[in-house]
Amino acid sequence: MNSSLEGITVVAVEQAVAAPYASSRLADAGARVIKVERPNGDFARNYDKLVQGQSAYFVWLNRGKESICLDLTADEDRAILDAMVAGADVFIQNLRPSSINKFGFGSDELRQRFPRLITCDISGFGDAGAYSHLKAYDLIVQAETGLCAITGTKHGPARVGVSVCDISAGMTAHSAILQALFQRERTGRGTGIQVSLFDAVADWMNVPVLQFDYSAYQTMRAGVNHPSLAPYGAYRCADGKDVIFSVQNDREWANFCAKFLKQPELTRRPDFADNMKRLGNRAALDEIVVQRFAELSSDEAMTELEAAGLAYGRLNQVEHVSKHPHLRRLSVATPSGVIEMIAPAAIFDGEKAPLLRPVPAMGAHSEALRKEFGASTNTARPTSANDSRASRTC
Repeated sequence: MNSSLEGITVVAVEQAVAAPYASSRLADAGARVIKVERPNGDFARNYDKLVQGQSAYFVWLNRGKESICLDLTADEDRAILDAMVAGADVFIQNLRPSSINKFGFGSDELRQRFPRLITCDISGFGDAGAYSHLKAYDLIVQAETGLCAITGTKHGPARVGVSVCDISAGMTAHSAILQALFQRERTGRGTGIQVSLFDAVADWMNVPVLQFDYSAYQTMRAGVNHPSLAPYGAYRCADGKDVIFSVQNDREWANFCAKFLKQPELTRRPDFADNMKRLGNRAALDEIVVQRFAELSSDEAMTELEAAGLAYGRLNQVEHVSKHPHLRRLSVATPSGVIEMIAPAAIFDGEKAPLLRPVPAMGAHSEALRKEFGASTNTARPTSANDSRASRTC
């Protein structure tokens, strides 16, 4: 399936995480992705130097792309970008809202010129509304959407440990682009897509917001316990290791009481009668659960939980995940050598190790791309699916 988008050309004026996430998934599917970097490169190249002297963020999100460095304040470089967009199927950008418009690459203008073009603008708060002019990075959006307020412990809020807002926006953009490509197959026309980090994560906040709006229910920060299901969380075993388990329904609650706690009579206690009662009496319930886990080693606890038909897992550290027996990895070439990274999540037809193209050095394809598109800036553009587009002026 890594050739399913072969023949699709994507031009991405991108930086950081959100847009590179979307375009990397398109590249994995076989699209030609031309990454346009500023003259000194995507600043995500310098987030860290922890992967053979390279940024973990960058090598994760930029495999399979061609890199060209352009200065959009220069006429010649704008002409190069114009020629690339004229031959593209998808144009992605995540510069500050409206900043790309001043260079002549606003989505509305591009789609007027190229009706088959799909444009995708990714921003912090969108291109309209009271917050649209603000810079917005991942932690800011986590805080603004209330995600931090429901993450952490009773002692205070916390940030989700990965760039979840950027990733959410990138995932949303990727799925929307695929939807737009499918629509274009039917209609022959492109689409303008706007994705904001705020909207992407706000959608994920529907459960706590709905609970508050309709029942004034306040989602409490519960650490590694579930905020709205009980018992569900991490419990310390006799060997000092934490095991997480979940009770999702009344059948599992009955099995848990009878087979794990060895106290079937708990199902008849009014204060544990249903999930909302158990939530309200979590402290009393946890006294019972904690005591039982403390009697067992982590292996013994997991064996008994499995026998009771309950879901369970280990509270792993990153070092444990790195060696996890279920973790799928694959090799990717980078400018500093081959690295092993976690494989993309989707598996097609049992494919065990999809072929991933290399991570580009900064501007690695600048010369070739300038030659390919520079010659066409004042003449015909390269042949593409967009040949029928109207008003192909440079």
